[in-house]
Amino acid sequence: FFYFPETHGISFRIQISVKEVLDPDVLLKLLFHLPVNYPSTLPDISVNSDQLTRAQCMDVREKLLEQAQKHLSEPMVHDLILWVQQHLKDVIKQSATVCSQKTTLSKGTEDGIWMLLLHLDHMRAKAKYVKTVEKWASNLRLTGRLMFMGKIILILLQGDRSSIKEYLILQKTSKVDVDSSGKKCKEKMMRVLCETELQSQHKRFLMFEVKEYSAPEELQKEFETAGLTTLFSEFVPPLLK
Repeated sequence: FFYFPETHGISFRIQISVKEVLDPDVLLKLLFHLPVNYPSTLPDISVNSDQLTRAQCMDVREKLLEQAQKHLSEPMVHDLILWVQQHLKDVIKQSATVCSQKTTLSKGTEDGIWMLLLHLDHMRAKAKYVKTVEKWASNLRLTGRLMFMGKIILILLQGDRSSIKEYLILQKTSKVDVDSSGKKCKEKMMRVLCETELQSQHKRFLMFEVKEYSAPEELQKEFETAGLTTLFSEFVPPLLK
């Protein structure tokens, strides 16, 4: 592995191959960020693997942080790596059953608060586009942010699941922008980065606001303030490249 010292601690990547989980072996890429006052503060961990789904990687990360909590104030990275090698199989099994439970449950419960993160490639008719998004958010009682940072455009929404679904339909089917020749056109370059139920650590946005950020740090701070650090670190850095 390698590490690069930073003013606020050390970050390093470790790749491990876990056998007997799936065929072929699972290659896990773990990124640990140890804050200056580690180990009395938990490390930040991100988990990636080409063989696992994003949800499974999130579950593995969550379980690693739970383990880390047990080792607080003692060096733990080595123990965490051993733990994940021994328990990955169980986490993935559990993850699969939770997923199937969630899908059967979600058919009946539409009432939870959901969150949606969208990435737009561009806005040619920016003023009109922004007005339209604000109107939809207001009509559907959705709160959140329309965020501009350099060339990056993100829409983060929170609200009833049915309203979120309705918003997605509007965004995909309405003529919200203009093409290169100035003719009205639908949004074809939108990506849904994340659609998930709001968790207890996430803060609710009280209103819908349009904001411009001059640096990635400012954008990151917006996410962190809302308890969405994980969401930021998983979806935004790839867009900055």
